[in-house]
Amino acid sequence: MSVVARFGNGLVVHRTGPEHVEGLAELQRIVFPTLAPEERFEARHYLRHLELFPEGQLCVVDPGEGERVVGMTSTVRMDFDFEHPGHTFADVIQGGWLTSHQPAGRWLYGADLGAHPDYRNRGIARALYAARHEIVRQLGLAGQVTVGMPSGYGAVKHTMTAAAYYAELVAGTREDPTISAQLRIGFTPQQLLAGYINDPVCDGYGIVLVLPADREVRFPP
Repeated sequence: MSVVARFGNGLVVHRTGPEHVEGLAELQRIVFPTLAPEERFEARHYLRHLELFPEGQLCVVDPGEGERVVGMTSTVRMDFDFEHPGHTFADVIQGGWLTSHQPAGRWLYGADLGAHPDYRNRGIARALYAARHEIVRQLGLAGQVTVGMPSGYGAVKHTMTAAAYYAELVAGTREDPTISAQLRIGFTPQQLLAGYINDPVCDGYGIVLVLPADREVRFPP
């Protein structure tokens, strides 16, 4: 079992191993309850991820609770086209198998990231982003790219357009439960994508986010 980092609160970031896959599948269902079932990873998918790109798979465990899996992120390498960024979550996950992985890809693409509700506000997301950035630097990649879900938009979609919501996020005049946290960590928004994911919480929208290798992961209070 490969330890990547330890928290001051006792939690541990690990490279994902076969012993974690059942816990990860359960965590997917807890963290993404509104996501279409066909867009969630199951244990069999996680095992395949370990064959494709083992160094890009991370999880957080609580040793005090029997190595309970409480955080996770899955990544692939990709030659991302910023001039034509249109794509979908389904394009990336390829039925859950992550076969979009390009072994020589220049960017680390974060397919997902989440923490168990009982463990939120304990720095899990920041630790996982930081661990991903270490992977970027170890592999000599250009940086991290991901598509964040504007998880507050679904609740207001009848009162404003997604473009207006995105503009307010970029201007810093609106807070979003997911995107605002990612911006504070250091990601820069690039573009709003319609039809990215099958999830009502964001009305299907995603936002392309970038964190270049030469930028530090911030740890805001």
